[in-house]
Amino acid sequence: MSRHYNTVERLDRPSAYYQSKNKRRRYNDRDDEKHEDPTDNLRNATTLYVGNLSFYTTEEQIHELFAKCGEIKRLVMGLDRFQKTPCGFCFVEYYTHQDALDCLKYIGGTKLDERIIRTDLDPGFQEGRQYGRGKSGGQVRDEYREEYDPGRGGYGRSVADQRRREEEEYGKGR
Repeated sequence: MSRHYNTVERLDRPSAYYQSKNKRRRYNDRDDEKHEDPTDNLRNATTLYVGNLSFYTTEEQIHELFAKCGEIKRLVMGLDRFQKTPCGFCFVEYYTHQDALDCLKYIGGTKLDERIIRTDLDPGFQEGRQYGRGKSGGQVRDEYREEYDPGRGGYGRSVADQRRREEEEYGKGR
């Protein structure tokens, strides 16, 4: 009896990021309700999470690129919670699940504004998810970035704040 192995990964299954996020959420829930399988949420998903965008990428640039895979129903830019400026992610909603899958296949991993963008199926946009969840209002991943990244505002906010404090202290000691 020979086994048939599929060498191509299914695109409509949850990514490692989505699975770990749901696992954390599952352990943090206090009620004992049974949780649904994350693949159920994505089986007909028409929304994509798009990450690793430059803070300077415009809604028009995103629309132009993502419209190549199908008609876009809605595009929601991720914003810094406090400053209301772009913070490197967005949600793109298509009318059909197949258009979202095509986008994952053809656009995910390509470059936009000199950055390799990440795409992931999303169970659907809900109000409030457009804001960064970091302490400073942006994305958590940008809080502690130690390398300089001009497309994402320079150094991470915590690192930049620490450098500024050190410079102020150095200036006072003179």
